[in-house]
Amino acid sequence: MNYVSLDEDAGRGGALKSLFEFPNPVNDYAARCTAALVVALAVVTIVSRQPVATWLAAVMAVGFALRVAGGPRYSPFGRLSVHVLAPRVAREPKLVPGPPKRFAQTIGLTFSLIAFALFLADAGLAARIVLGVLILAALAESALGFCLGCWMFAQLQKVGIIPESVCIECANIWNRPAA
Repeated sequence: MNYVSLDEDAGRGGALKSLFEFPNPVNDYAARCTAALVVALAVVTIVSRQPVATWLAAVMAVGFALRVAGGPRYSPFGRLSVHVLAPRVAREPKLVPGPPKRFAQTIGLTFSLIAFALFLADAGLAARIVLGVLILAALAESALGFCLGCWMFAQLQKVGIIPESVCIECANIWNRPAA
């Protein structure tokens, strides 16, 4: 029999955990570039005919799932944003807390999965409306620097639904002086 010591088992759990770690902090410029790519993909999905729209919605959902799982590490959009686009936007990164960005990615995953399911159910108009809402949120982040998911995260933390321990840096974020 092959026995695993507790130390070895803990090491495996740590390795598994590190595979699914979300970066903290996150380069805001990279996040905004990723949001712009999401806008572009969502617009192309909306204007595409079936079955292409369904496949593009699936690609979008997979992209969000990869970003939720490990930030930009596994996501083609994330890698493109971190390594190519964001360095062209600004030489120095603008670092922001990671947990709100992961929360925002999770909301994007939810919306893209709903759109995919609606396309599969032959409810193309409803799918396109869901993608329209996703476009508005991603456009607000990419063009204006306003992350709706991050704002929602802050509100949920403010009322105690998300504990402060999830993101110490985020606690009382609205009371900080502007940088």
